[in-house]
Amino acid sequence: MTMNKLIDEAINIRKNAYVPYSKFQVGAALLTKSGKIYTGCNIENAAYSVACCAERVTIFKALSEGETEFVEMAVAADTNRPVPPCGSCRQVMSEFFDSKMNIHLTNTNKETKTFTMEELLPFSFSTNDLLGE
Repeated sequence: MTMNKLIDEAINIRKNAYVPYSKFQVGAALLTKSGKIYTGCNIENAAYSVACCAERVTIFKALSEGETEFVEMAVAADTNRPVPPCGSCRQVMSEFFDSKMNIHLTNTNKETKTFTMEELLPFSFSTNDLLGE
């Protein structure tokens, strides 16, 4: 039930994406341990490098409201295959998600592939690398 709800939320929030340049709407929905679902969409900018993907908007939104424990996430776009997160999003996700957390990648037809965080970004750069551990 949770996966389907997250997928529906991710697909629905895509409508709010600000994408005047790419026209590529992406939505994300994140379930926290407290049971709250946070959603976000991608937001573009004429200076492309300052745009923010849906996954990061969603994570930052939850973090800014004090959430730090996450259960699972869904990411949706109108693609031929389940939409994969970009490298920047994978790195941010690895900072805040447990390596075994499920991330459901889907498209608007609800074709879905589920990966753990570790599968999405194996051998990721982490806090332990900064601490020399």
